[in-house]
Amino acid sequence: MASTSGTESTETPISSLSSKEAEKPQIEPLRLPTIEEIRGQDIWNNCAVRSVVSGVLGGGLGFFMGLFFGALDNPLTNPLVQEEMTAKQQFIYTAKQMGKRSISSAKTFALMGLIFSAAECVVEKARAKHDMTNTVVAGCATGGSLSAKGNFLSLLFPES
Repeated sequence: MASTSGTESTETPISSLSSKEAEKPQIEPLRLPTIEEIRGQDIWNNCAVRSVVSGVLGGGLGFFMGLFFGALDNPLTNPLVQEEMTAKQQFIYTAKQMGKRSISSAKTFALMGLIFSAAECVVEKARAKHDMTNTVVAGCATGGSLSAKGNFLSLLFPES
């Protein structure tokens, strides 16, 4: 377009172009993984390593959840028992209950993490796909194995 006066220009100055280019983020070049990163990925892709780590972390989570929920439980619901026990006896009793509950939760969560992670890893390697189906199958296997454990023992040792 033509300008109305002869002194005005429609071109942008060179200094403003360089400032616009400077505002654009620079594209970083692709970086290949190092040998240590490749070895770390190979170790983590091992089903046994992944399962053991999940079991240990699940056990730790279960232990702390057991402590937390054990502290919230009030096993001394009978007021007569509470009145007969001293504060020290009540504290010791509650601490023992918290310990039992935390150990029980730690075992359950560790077993759950171990079975779930192992099943998911094995299914993923067998199918050679990483999708939601692996997680669903692993969840079913975990739930089935945890519930079968209780039923299996009752079948072996029936109560008369």
